Amino acid sequence: MDDIPPPPPLIDDLVEKNKDVHEKLLKNSETASSQYGVNIFIVGLFLMFAVYLKIMGLTESDRLMFLVILMLIQVVWMIFYICVSDRKKWAPTEKDGHAGARWLRCGIVLFAITTLVMHALKLGYFVGYSECIPIIEGIYPVTHIVHTFFQVYFLWCHSKDVIKSFKTLERFGLIHSVFTNLLLWASAVATESDHQLEEHMERLKSLGFTNLTLTYPTDIAHLECNCSTNLCKDFKKGIYYIYPFYIEYQILASAMLYVLWKNIGNKTSHLHHKNKLNFDGVYVGCFLGLIVMAATIGIVAIYLLNIGRSKTNSEAALSIYYFYSITVLGLMSIGSLLGLVIYKTEKTSVFKEKSPAVKLDAELLVGSSIGSWIISWGSILAIIFAEHHPTYTWYNLPYSILVIVEKYIQNLFIIAYINHTPQNNLKASHIEIPIETGQVSVPAESTDFTTSKGIEVQQQASMQNQQSKKDKTHRPPADRKNNNRKLVLKNLTVLLFLCNLSLWIPPAFGCRPQYDNGLEATVFGIMPWIVLIDVALPFSIFYRMHSTYSLFDVFCKI
Repeated sequence: MDDIPPPPPLIDDLVEKNKDVHEKLLKNSETASSQYGVNIFIVGLFLMFAVYLKIMGLTESDRLMFLVILMLIQVVWMIFYICVSDRKKWAPTEKDGHAGARWLRCGIVLFAITTLVMHALKLGYFVGYSECIPIIEGIYPVTHIVHTFFQVYFLWCHSKDVIKSFKTLERFGLIHSVFTNLLLWASAVATESDHQLEEHMERLKSLGFTNLTLTYPTDIAHLECNCSTNLCKDFKKGIYYIYPFYIEYQILASAMLYVLWKNIGNKTSHLHHKNKLNFDGVYVGCFLGLIVMAATIGIVAIYLLNIGRSKTNSEAALSIYYFYSITVLGLMSIGSLLGLVIYKTEKTSVFKEKSPAVKLDAELLVGSSIGSWIISWGSILAIIFAEHHPTYTWYNLPYSILVIVEKYIQNLFIIAYINHTPQNNLKASHIEIPIETGQVSVPAESTDFTTSKGIEVQQQASMQNQQSKKDKTHRPPADRKNNNRKLVLKNLTVLLFLCNLSLWIPPAFGCRPQYDNGLEATVFGIMPWIVLIDVALPFSIFYRMHSTYSLFDVFCKI
C-alpha cells in the first residue's frame, strides 16, 4: 500500500498555478518597464539641467541629439507595432471602449497641427542661420515632424487597443514613448521660460516693479551672423506663440500612451454605458453658461488690450480679470457642491467602472489640479509676506482661495459620477417580452422575427413600448422626484461644462495674471517664479480641457 503513487494533480489546480505564474510574469514586466522609463526621464532631466547651468562641458547640441535618438527609437517601435497589427487584421482585436475618447483624439490632431507648424518655423529659422548654428538644430525639427506624424496616426488608430501579444516588448515600447513625450514637454517648458522672461520684465516695469533681480543665469549666447532670409524674427515670434499648444500636445500624448501601457493584457468588460445626448430641460444651464462664455471673450479682449500699456491700464485690467474670475469660480463652486449633495442623496444602485482609462480620468483630474494649487498657494504666501500691497493684489487673495476650493469640490463631483455607472445605463443582454403563456428572454443581438411566432413576439414588444409611453405620463411621485433631480443635475453639468470651457480660454490666449501682477516675483524672484508658472500652468490648462470632457461624460450618464 505504501508504494501506491499519489493521484495526479487536478486540472483546475494546474490551470490556477499557470495563471498565477502568468500574472507574476506580467507584473514583473510592468515593473521592469516602468523602472526603465523613469531612468530615461531622470537622465534627460539631468542632461537638460547640465546644459542650462553650463556644467560638465555639455551643450545644447548634446541635449537635442539625446532627444532625437529617443524619438527615432519610438518611431521604429511604432512602425513595428503598426506592421504587426496590419498583419493580424483577420483576428479580432480587443478594445477598451473608455480609452481613446473622441475629444482626446481630435485634441491630439489639432495640437499636432500646431506642433507641425512650430517645427516648420524652427526649420525656417535654422535655414536663415544655417551658416553659424549646428546641424542638429535642423535635424531636430525634421525628426520631430516625422515623430509627430507617426504618433498621431498611432494614437488615432490604436489608442483603444488592449494588447495581447508581444506584451513585454510592447510594455517597454509604450513606456519609452510615455517618457519621451514627457522629456519633450520638460524641454518645451524650459524653452518657454526663456522666451517669457524678457516680455514679462517689460510688463512688470509698467506696474512700477523696477527692482526685480534674476537668481539664475540667463545669458544666452546670441548669434553672431545675420539671417539670410530676413524672416528669422517672424519665425521666432511665431514659435513663441505656438509653444503653449505644443506643451498641451505632449501632455495629451503622454496620457493616451500611458492608458495603452496600463491596458496591456487586461480583460475588457463588455458592459459599457450608452452615451445618449438629451438636452431637454437644460435651458437654464445653457443660458448661464453662454453668458459666462460671452463675458470671458470680452474680458480676454480687455486684458490683452490694456496689460502692459501703462500703470493705470495694467492695474485696471488685472482688477477686472480678478472680479470676473471670482464671480465665475464662486458660481462653479456652488454648482459643484449642489451636484455633490444631490449625488450623496441618491439611492439608486450603481456599478463601479473598472477600466484603466476611467481610473486614469480621475487621477488626471487630481494630478492636473496640482498645477493651479501650487500657483494659488504661492500667491497666497506672497500676499502674506510682501512688504507692499497695491490695491489689485488684494483681489488676488479671494481669487487664489476660490481656485483651490473650486477644483477641490468639482473633482469630488466629477469623480463621483465617472467612477459609477447607473444600472439603467448599462446595455441589457436580454429583452424581457411578455407573451400569452408568460415571459421569454430573447437575446438582444439576435432578434430574428422571420417566423410567425417571431412576428407575434414583435407585435407584443410594440404593444409593450406603447404601454410604457403611456405609463410615463402617469408616473408616481417618486419617479417625478427622481426626474427633477436628474434635470437639476443636467443643468448643473451643462453650466460647469461651459464654465470650464470658458476658463480654458484666458490662459491659452495670453491672460496670465500670475505673471503680470508682479507681487509673487518680488517675493520669490522673477526667474524662479516664471519657471514655476511655466511648469504648473500647462497642467492648469489641461485640467480645464480634461474636466470639460469628463463633465460631458457625466452628462451622458445622468
